[in-house]
Amino acid sequence: MKKTIGKILALMMCLIMAGALSACGGKDKVYKVSTEPTYPPFDTTNKDGDIVGFDMDLMKAIAKDQGFKVEFESLEFDALIPALKSDSTDIVIAGMNVTPERAKKVAFSDPYYKTGIVLLVKKDNTSITGWDNFTAGSGLKVAAQTGTSQADIAEQLKKEGKVFKTVILNQNTTALQQLGNGDVDAVLVDKPVAVDIVASQGDKYKIVGDIKPDSVADVAIAVKTDNKELLKKINKGLKHLKENGTYDKLAKKWKIEQ
Repeated sequence: MKKTIGKILALMMCLIMAGALSACGGKDKVYKVSTEPTYPPFDTTNKDGDIVGFDMDLMKAIAKDQGFKVEFESLEFDALIPALKSDSTDIVIAGMNVTPERAKKVAFSDPYYKTGIVLLVKKDNTSITGWDNFTAGSGLKVAAQTGTSQADIAEQLKKEGKVFKTVILNQNTTALQQLGNGDVDAVLVDKPVAVDIVASQGDKYKIVGDIKPDSVADVAIAVKTDNKELLKKINKGLKHLKENGTYDKLAKKWKIEQ
């Protein structure tokens, strides 16, 4: 009898342990996702201070599809890639353009958007009508966000003598303030962001000209170069979202042109 009870107790303990192990194994992994939330409609904050945007909804949908969870944190844009390299974050999604220089430092997912850079000026500006206004000795002053392709183009224009001064700032919102104050003549910004700014502040700003042809680039999600398993999950999830219509629904929600 004692042996039978002992066997029953042992069996019960095994079942309890197996259940505990199963629970631990089934718990969703949580990845830290970093962004720079001053870039609506991709990345911004709501009235409660929560990080929201097209990128956030897209990343959460990918996570749900692939069976993991995400938590978001805010960093300066030029701190995003160093955060990946130092293992202080797992994923970066921040409307980030894929460039050869960045691709040497991180691993990019399949593209989830294609964008290009436009000029944003004050609503009453009649002297700037497009990129053709940037000529030698133009005397123009432009602003852009640090660490971005926009900043690279601004610096190149200065190097070529086509702008008098470049103001490179940590946040896109600060660059916009420079424009509003009249400290610069134009802000270089990705078109979807410029469209969002005009939609919300159309009495102050306008887009002039077309996308700069040599600025068109893919936008993708970044992970550490050796995290191939996570990159595979992200690509698989992104593919599913495009196939099942979720991507299109999110793009429509955030008014992202496709």
